[in-house]
Amino acid sequence: MEESTEIQKDQETPLSKRPVWTALKDAIKGTEADYTKIDLKKAIFLLAVPMILELIMESTFAVVDIYFVGKLGASAVATVGLTETYLFLLYSIAMGLATAVTAIVARRIGEKKKEEAGAVAVQAIILAILASLPFAVGGIFFAKELLGLMGADQWALEHGYRYTQWMLGGNGIIILLFVINAVFRGAGDAAIAMRVLWIANGLNMILDPLLIFGWGPIPAMGIEGAAIATTLGRSIGVGTQLWVLFKGGKHIQAKLVQIYWNGKVILNIVKTSLGGVGQMIVAMTSWIFIMRILADIGSDAVAGSTIALRIMLFTLMPAWGLSNAAATLVGQNLGAGNPDRAESAVWKIGLYNMVFLIGVSIVYFFFNHALMGLFTNDANVIKIGGKWLAILSYAYFVYGWWMVSVQAFNGSGDTRTPTKINLVFFWLIQIPLAYILAIALEWGYSGVFWAVFFSETGVGLFTLWLFSRGKWKTIQV
Repeated sequence: MEESTEIQKDQETPLSKRPVWTALKDAIKGTEADYTKIDLKKAIFLLAVPMILELIMESTFAVVDIYFVGKLGASAVATVGLTETYLFLLYSIAMGLATAVTAIVARRIGEKKKEEAGAVAVQAIILAILASLPFAVGGIFFAKELLGLMGADQWALEHGYRYTQWMLGGNGIIILLFVINAVFRGAGDAAIAMRVLWIANGLNMILDPLLIFGWGPIPAMGIEGAAIATTLGRSIGVGTQLWVLFKGGKHIQAKLVQIYWNGKVILNIVKTSLGGVGQMIVAMTSWIFIMRILADIGSDAVAGSTIALRIMLFTLMPAWGLSNAAATLVGQNLGAGNPDRAESAVWKIGLYNMVFLIGVSIVYFFFNHALMGLFTNDANVIKIGGKWLAILSYAYFVYGWWMVSVQAFNGSGDTRTPTKINLVFFWLIQIPLAYILAIALEWGYSGVFWAVFFSETGVGLFTLWLFSRGKWKTIQV
């Protein structure tokens, strides 16, 4: 009884009155804290820290993976890039499902319906497996044809296709990793999601050089080894997820008796996920068009923009982690009947995001050439990428608010509103404006960068205004 009282007091203690290292240890270890009741700043910290670390690990893996594959030659890198074209569509589905699952699980946890949250987790797993089957069949039996469709060279068709077979054939592992971690995040077990991704990607980074280049009795498998390493590492990660989920996390547990087809729950997940999938597809295709316009300008423009984008994605990881925390807090507090607390969480996280990204934008503005110089020695590529970083630095204070407000909509279960907004601002404004400024008015790559600046500043302000109207508080999932 005394121990229980001490735990409750510890949970209710404001973050400012606790040692930083103690709070950090709790965030990484995970707690049984009720995120609908504890001090709001503490709730944000406990959720955001593991989410940030999870995303940083994912981005680190992407860099390390392409580093080892790059040693096999340009054709091997091209094979990875062409395979990722198909994986991007898969990621859109996986992330759309994950968005819906986070929202629904968070709502059930907030309603104190933990058994129903576990049932949602099981149905999400079944749906993820079903969604992976078409990609698996296509990857296993038509890998060469898929690569050929994307214009792969002879090396890729003769040797690289095995990479595509493994990655698409084992795509179910990727979707499950996304979806089950979304379950943990929605439940408030962000620390578990973080540790799973560290296990999966940590093993991947160890296995990569071993299987690609060989060592001792282990034969060199080349690019196929990279795919096997990814599949093995992530398979162990999924195995860990399932073990923890059915054993019971700190906030959620699935049960074997729940493994059956539940059409009502499946339909709810599908309906909620459609908007999330739409968001990903709109964003993905808009960037394809932007890169196509840059390709007309020249290869240096594509190279500079690609490197700048990698820098941006890496530096945005903490902001995305904070934004993901907003989705969980919105979902749980709406479920608990606390819409005002849900809104307060978003405004607080938005402020933290803005402050962080203003700091990033200052670095972009003054040190853009130095950042580009870390990845290339080509003066023109550095100039172009530096220009993009400098221009987008003007929009970052708004961008932080956009990220949080979008996740607030998603966390409430309203995934369709951000999709509609993205359609207007990215397809109907950004792409035409980029073409007009870059090609018609002959501004070149600067025209593309300014089009991105205007459209993303606009979408950020409009989404935040729409959020402030509060209709998202009435969404039912």
